[in-house]
This record gives sequence, C-alpha cells and structure tokens, in this order.
Amino acid sequence: MQDFIIKTGDMIKFTFPPPTLIPPILAPVSLIGKGATFVMKMPACIVGDELPPPLLAPLPYTSPPFVVPGTGTLKVTLTAKHKSAVAKDKKGAYLIKGTPFVAEFTVVKPAQMPPPAAVPDPLVKKVGTAEFVTSNTVVKAG
Repeated sequence: MQDFIIKTGDMIKFTFPPPTLIPPILAPVSLIGKGATFVMKMPACIVGDELPPPLLAPLPYTSPPFVVPGTGTLKVTLTAKHKSAVAKDKKGAYLIKGTPFVAEFTVVKPAQMPPPAAVPDPLVKKVGTAEFVTSNTVVKAG
C-alpha cells in the first residue's frame, strides 16, 4: 500500500487518555526531516525522525489528582504501515502517514498529590496513540 511521505513541517499528534496531561504535546508538534530527498521543497522524514528533538528529553506531566508535576520520557512504536517498504531515501526508509500508532509515556519522576499527602502517581507507564498529520497530498511511497 502506498501512502503520503512525511516531510519537514508535518506534525505528530499525540492522544493520551485523561486525566494524563503532558503540556509539550497537547498541540501537534512539527517534525524535522533528515532525508536527502525533498518533498514539496522540504526534506523528507525518514525512520528516526518520528520524534522531534524537543520531545527526546524528559517532559513534564500531571495526572490529577497528582497535580504536582513529574517527568517522563516519550516513545512511539512504528509499524510497517509507517515505513516505506520499497521507496527509500539514501539515508533510510521514508516515514509515511499510515494509521495511528502506539505512544508510551514512561514516568521517570512521578507526579504527586499536593502536600501534606504527597502521594506519588502509581502508574509508571501511560499508553496512548500518535499519528502523523501531513500537508503532502501529492508524493506517495510504498
């Protein structure tokens, strides 16, 4: 199956079930492609470009009633539907739009209830979804 190639300026959108709030990903985040190929005058995104640099560092989060912020790291799990099978950039497989995929937020420092309770969030893994949002409606790869 062919699907649209993701390029610099396209976005990744995350959805985590309430009550988890991760402020840096509430709005879609722009992707930065490192491919040698250009799509609509922008570098194509290749496997490895799925998380923009600002999302690689620990991110703040809350999960009411744990409203004293904690931190965690974000990871996405791409499937074959998100990587070009045949068409390749010289630096690797293209990222393609595909369907929503798994996103995991792993707690590094748990959010807590406010003092005096100061009880930590017991859930160390938050599972949600992510999807690519593209303005490319022309260039496809399989």
